[in-house]
Amino acid sequence: MSQTQLIWILSGMQGFNAPMTQSVQRFVKQVGKAINTHGLIKAGDRVLMGISGGKDSLSMAYALASRRKWLPVQYDLQAVMVQWREHPIPDQELEQLDRFFAEIEVPFRRIPMTMRPPSFKGEFNCYLCARNRKRVLFELAREEGWNKIAFGHHMDDIVETTLMNMVVQGRYATMKVDQEFFDGLLRVIRPLCSVRESMVARAAGSLGLPVMGIDCPLKEVNLRKDIKRIVGELSEVHRYARENIIRSLSNIDLEYLPAQS
Repeated sequence: MSQTQLIWILSGMQGFNAPMTQSVQRFVKQVGKAINTHGLIKAGDRVLMGISGGKDSLSMAYALASRRKWLPVQYDLQAVMVQWREHPIPDQELEQLDRFFAEIEVPFRRIPMTMRPPSFKGEFNCYLCARNRKRVLFELAREEGWNKIAFGHHMDDIVETTLMNMVVQGRYATMKVDQEFFDGLLRVIRPLCSVRESMVARAAGSLGLPVMGIDCPLKEVNLRKDIKRIVGELSEVHRYARENIIRSLSNIDLEYLPAQS
């Protein structure tokens, strides 16, 4: 049994409704601040949460479920995991996930899917994998009337995506905190947008979340790993490098941009 699993079992004895530690309180408060600042979740919203089993999506689920208990604003939550057939998850880990979502009172379902469908025609990369997962969630949201899909992308993910687009594709683009699809019928939201990955990790560790993951076939050739290292180096140059990169996305000085031909 891993140390993380042991911590989760011990914390589960008290339940996830036990008093929060300071690190968890700070995390949930920061998530709530982002939700309020960007108007991500409103009364009556039906929010489908994309769950990978990693620390980010599980921490997000905990924060959104916790907020419902003390806020006057009511919204529906459901957690959905797209479960790749090529990478079966051990029954013990699945049971831990089921128990976690039962504790926080959020319905949880798993949808078995093929990671490499015939439509890929033999091609496979991180973009196609993510698009395949989103397609499943989009179809489910449309069929069942969920108006928002929440993903656990945090501040570091947004910064890394921004730099990847600039370096690799030569364009200034990033993940949107609140993105509209299908003429406003569906929105993708990212409640962890203002939270550093380090804060997510501390909260997940303090809670003892049943974190799990698959053996990604591209984990050793993923460009994001290199960009993550560079972001860490930038943060040594300036303490708030992450925050400033995100702030620059809405603080563009048009006077110093090249003229458009």
